[in-house]
Amino acid sequence: MFTDILYFIANIALSLLGIAFVLRAWLYAIRLHPFNPYSQAIFKVTDWAVLPLHRFIPNQQYVDWPSLAAAYIVAYVHVALTLLLLTDAGLFVPGDFWLRALLSAVFTVAGWIANMVLWVTLIQALLSWINPMAPVMPILNTLTAPLLNPIRRLLPRTGAFDFSPLALLVLAQICIFILGRLKLGVFAGAF
Repeated sequence: MFTDILYFIANIALSLLGIAFVLRAWLYAIRLHPFNPYSQAIFKVTDWAVLPLHRFIPNQQYVDWPSLAAAYIVAYVHVALTLLLLTDAGLFVPGDFWLRALLSAVFTVAGWIANMVLWVTLIQALLSWINPMAPVMPILNTLTAPLLNPIRRLLPRTGAFDFSPLALLVLAQICIFILGRLKLGVFAGAF
């Protein structure tokens, strides 16, 4: 029981931290103004890890590599801690455990990205119906526009209804399923 509680707390804390790093990278990619209050909140939560990494890993044009590296490190800790807590392996883990955890961390970060796309799109779609003038709507529109615009070009126009968020939600959910299976497949037969 204690292990389950510890896993629950670690899962929430590490997932939220990893998602914050991924969100910081997403904000950098879309060039959201750094003095935006939402950007400032994410920066304050993540600066402690991203700024030291920035000395060794530079940003590129649209990719915030230090934030993604921090997300990967958190994902690796998340995967390793999860497996150590849930398998009762303790310190007696298979020799390739750490290598498998490296690969599984990639799928974990990708899963966080897919989950974030799903939730941001869902919130944006709901707010567009409930309160399209909400102060957060311009930011949500900016976050989702690079993902929704290609889908809008492919889907036929249907008047007042925009089905592109629904299509993106389905695609994100499919990605989440696939990534979950890949993550489990990495450790198939390891224990």
